Amino acid sequence: MGYYKHIETCIGEYIAKHYTNIVEVGIGMNIEAARILHDTGACILSTDIRNVQVPQWLPFSTDDIFTPNISLYEGAEVIYAIRPAVEMIPPLITLARRINCDLLVYHLGFETYGNGGEKIECGVLLHRYFKGSESIKQR
Repeated sequence: MGYYKHIETCIGEYIAKHYTNIVEVGIGMNIEAARILHDTGACILSTDIRNVQVPQWLPFSTDDIFTPNISLYEGAEVIYAIRPAVEMIPPLITLARRINCDLLVYHLGFETYGNGGEKIECGVLLHRYFKGSESIKQR
């Protein structure tokens, strides 16, 4: 289980250094990256297709990425997903384009989508499948 915390920690720390308005898609039961972002003062919203229990400090909305509620994502600088099913990537890209924000994905194992997007090494390998026009704000 320790390696999963390492993955989440690397992702959370990278995102915290570059973004302040953040949405995690498919949070499930693993809140470690969101906790790191919350602790840095970032504005974070978590979503999942299921109504999952998250701590009271973490804003959460049930949403289906295949038919997203766009208003949940408006204003985000980045949307990220950790170990999403590969079939979620096309609608995530579509959403990031529509919102004009970055899309970061950490894949399970050696999965990728298409050409794998821009690869970002942050202690683990992230894939940026879309880059918004005002992305990567240094904090």
